[in-house]
Amino acid sequence: MIRQILGVLALTISAALAAPGDGPGEDAAPAEAPYILVLGVAQDASYPQAECYRPHCMRGWEDPSLRGTATSIAVVDPESQGAYLFDATPDMPDQLYRLRAATSLDEPYSLDGVFLTHGHIGHYTGLMHFGREVMGARNVPVYAMPRMREFLSTNGPWDQLVGLENIELRDLEDGAAVDLRGGITVTHFLVPHRDEYTETVGYRIDGPNRSAIFIPDIDKWDRWEVDLPALIREVDYAFIDATFYADGEIPGRAMEMIPHPFVVESMALLEVLTPEERARVHFIHFNHTNPLLIEGSDAQEAVRAAGFSIAAEGMRLGL
Repeated sequence: MIRQILGVLALTISAALAAPGDGPGEDAAPAEAPYILVLGVAQDASYPQAECYRPHCMRGWEDPSLRGTATSIAVVDPESQGAYLFDATPDMPDQLYRLRAATSLDEPYSLDGVFLTHGHIGHYTGLMHFGREVMGARNVPVYAMPRMREFLSTNGPWDQLVGLENIELRDLEDGAAVDLRGGITVTHFLVPHRDEYTETVGYRIDGPNRSAIFIPDIDKWDRWEVDLPALIREVDYAFIDATFYADGEIPGRAMEMIPHPFVVESMALLEVLTPEERARVHFIHFNHTNPLLIEGSDAQEAVRAAGFSIAAEGMRLGL
C-alpha cells in the first residue's frame, strides 16, 4: 500500500478535472459513499496517437484540451480514504494526479491496489511508475490472472518490480470474489480477446448500493458465451468496449482482423433493453479514429439519441 501525503496546492482543483459525463447514467455520488471515477477513455495509445497527423488527430495536437488518456477507472472509498485502479496505463502520472485532485490534495489517500485486465500495452505498462526510478512504491497489491502473473514475474523490467517489492502480485483464480474495504467486492470473468501473453478479463464491481461491469477490451459479442443484455440488466453501470464506431474506420486495413465489437453493432444488440436499461451503458476505450471522441459529431448524437452514454474523463458514478 502506498500512502502519500500531498501538501495543499495553490490552484483551483476544478481546472484539473475533465468535464463530467455527458450522457444517460450520470450519478453524483454522496460524499461518504464509494464511487467510480473515470480516469481515461481512449484506446491503449491515448489520443491523439503517436505519428498520427491526419485531421482527426491534428485537432488534439493543436488543442491540448482535446487530448485523452488511455482507459482506466478508479474505485474510491471516502470512508477508508483508499482507492483502487482498474488497469495501469502509460498515462498513470496524469491519472493519479486527477485521482488525487478529485479526492483530496491535502489529506492522505492511499492507493490500495490495481486490478489488471490483460497484457496489452495500454492496460499494464503503467506499472513502471511504481519502480524505483519513479515512485519507489512498496508492495502495491496488483491483482492478476495466472498467465498475467507469470508474465510479470518472468519478464523484465516487470520482474524487477516484483523482486524489489514495489508491487505484490495477488491471485485472481476460479472467479472468486475479492472483498475490499468499504463494502466493495470485485469479481473477474474471462472474455475472448487476443491473448498472446495473458488472459483477458472483465470485472464486476459491487458496492454497498450499486454495481458495475468493466469490459474495456473484448472480441465480437457473438464470440462470448454470455448474454450481454441480460448481464447489463443485472448491474447499474456497464462500461463496454467501444474501440471502433463502425466498419471502414481504418482505411486500408481489414477490420475483421481487429475484431472489437463496433459501437453500431453493440447498439443493435442492445435494442432489446428498455430506455432505463440502455442508460446503464457507458461506451469506453475509443480508438483515435472513433468519432465518439469528437464533441457534437453525428456519431455522438446517434449514441445519445439511442439512449446510451459516452464515458468521459471525470465522470463519477456512485456505488
